[in-house]
Amino acid sequence: MSNTPRQSYIPADTSRDAFRAEVEALRRLGIQGRARLTFDLIEQLQTTTEAGIRDRHPEYTPAQVRMARNRIWWGEALFRRVYPGVDIAI
Repeated sequence: MSNTPRQSYIPADTSRDAFRAEVEALRRLGIQGRARLTFDLIEQLQTTTEAGIRDRHPEYTPAQVRMARNRIWWGEALFRRVYPGVDIAI
């Protein structure tokens, strides 16, 4: 098997060399490093999402901010199943 990434996986705005360097860097991180990176990204996304909600709704309590975040992350159908009857703006 070749170490060259298949063209179909390379984003249109990324060169083959840049993509190869990214793949190699992720491989060097190992599974624990990639897991840590994933959890860090999730935490950053949570922080950013909640900051946007607080900017739009400064009156929200921390619990309301979390519910609004969950509505965004989970989508309408799951949110309605978990929080039936709750109508929180996002």
